[in-house]
Amino acid sequence: MSMKAQSGEKQIPRSAWNDTTAEVGVQSSIKRAFFRGERLHMGDEEYRGAVIALLDPLLRSDAGHGDLTASALGLAEGQAGGKVLAKESGVVAGLEELEWLLKREGLAVQLLKQDGETIERGEVLAEITGRRGDLLVQERTGLNLLQRMSGIATMTRRLQDQMRRGNSRTVLIATRKTPWGLLDKRSVSLGGGGTHRLGLSDAILVKNNHLALLAAREEDAVVTAVERAWAGRQSAVFVEIEVRSAESAVATAQAFRRVRAGDPASCPCVLLLDNMSPEQARGTMDVLKAEGLREEVLVEISGAISESNLDEYASSGADALSMGALTHSPRALDLSLKIS
Repeated sequence: MSMKAQSGEKQIPRSAWNDTTAEVGVQSSIKRAFFRGERLHMGDEEYRGAVIALLDPLLRSDAGHGDLTASALGLAEGQAGGKVLAKESGVVAGLEELEWLLKREGLAVQLLKQDGETIERGEVLAEITGRRGDLLVQERTGLNLLQRMSGIATMTRRLQDQMRRGNSRTVLIATRKTPWGLLDKRSVSLGGGGTHRLGLSDAILVKNNHLALLAAREEDAVVTAVERAWAGRQSAVFVEIEVRSAESAVATAQAFRRVRAGDPASCPCVLLLDNMSPEQARGTMDVLKAEGLREEVLVEISGAISESNLDEYASSGADALSMGALTHSPRALDLSLKIS
């Protein structure tokens, strides 16, 4: 089952808008293409399936043969209570998933915070009661879930806030470097970032490996890629082409302008500037403007973007910056479960 977004939004050519309307239109296209975290919740069958597919093997590997310690100490039976505590400030994510996990095992859960909220050290996020053995078995997997998701959300919020102090328009989005799949995407969304693609089936993103199979020269390959991708876009939420030079960027934007001429209200067209330095990215943006092509595309920059150079890339005027570090190597937020 795919999570394709069905949208009736129109992408009117920016050249037909006045400044105010253009900005609204650009933001609408950015939201349509990159922000679809509202689809990621436990009430959605596909997302719930992704959570189950991740957590059940983790639980089996941890407690599939029983909790020897709890059995040896005679602690499996009887009732107990626990509190999930924040040991540092951040943005909490994963409470909905934690609540579902614990309630499935017969534990009672009261959430005192909501996903996406800012939390402070010492605050209680949730209270849990139930059979002692069940609480002890679920403790580590539940905390791992909450700490990872909260760590991603916290990092996303911090970097997006940092970037907006210098550039209020550029947005921070995730990549497919997501070991926990849709859960990582939801974590980014709860931190205020964009999800980008939710999977291979919901958008068309032509990368350098695709281009290498189409033609020897990237400038030639992108033209073929645009034409084929546009013809096969169907319900794709956006069409995106990755390029590594200003010449390829111009060729791609020109091709997008040609194919959209007969269908200007169709899905967003995105240009991905890959592994360019901040200076190269700014230079490419300047070339697009000089050629009258900037308004034809949304521009994403990806590759080699880090916390230390984030502001430099944002100053290029790109619509979005994507960072694999948000999800491939996040620091877990420090949380604990105290049982009494």
